[in-house]
Amino acid sequence: MIVSPEVLQNITSVADAVAKKEGVEIYDIEFTTGPDGRVLRVYIDKEAGIGIDECSKVARGLNEMLDADENIIPGANYHLEVSSPGVERPLKTVKHFSKVIGKKIWIKLDKSLFDFGLQNPKFKIAKQLTEVLSEVENADLKFKVEDEVLTIPISAVSKSHVVFEIAEPEKKDKKDNKKEKKDHKKNKN
Repeated sequence: MIVSPEVLQNITSVADAVAKKEGVEIYDIEFTTGPDGRVLRVYIDKEAGIGIDECSKVARGLNEMLDADENIIPGANYHLEVSSPGVERPLKTVKHFSKVIGKKIWIKLDKSLFDFGLQNPKFKIAKQLTEVLSEVENADLKFKVEDEVLTIPISAVSKSHVVFEIAEPEKKDKKDNKKEKKDHKKNKN
């Protein structure tokens, strides 16, 4: 469901006020229609991460504000959902991308990567990329792809999200493992 820019701006203003009061920030807002009717999704974030308590407090505060002024969201009933954007958070704005420099992200484009200047013929039809974001300059994303620098305007990205990676534990050298076993045997005596 598409809401007018004025309605979305009013919702954002109210949500921002509630979020600031609770010590969090608004990451994104979606207003959609689902199987159970209209759904207002508010994603909140903060540096240390979001827990259920923050979501509950923002939902309560937002419910109070939205219920007090029926003109903010005109029309029939809606469901309110407040949550974290998650580990594979969608990326839409310069601010979103700037916070994930140095992390692996996935982007989907309407044009091929070749159209953005990559010379390798294997990118002639590729419209998706999973790569570490090197830099955000103005409204452009920069990646190092093989030996080339790829610059893509954010406006050309149709979808994007952070790629969640599980860090593998460092492997110890076999000599270190043997030494640990010897030390362990000595301690038993």
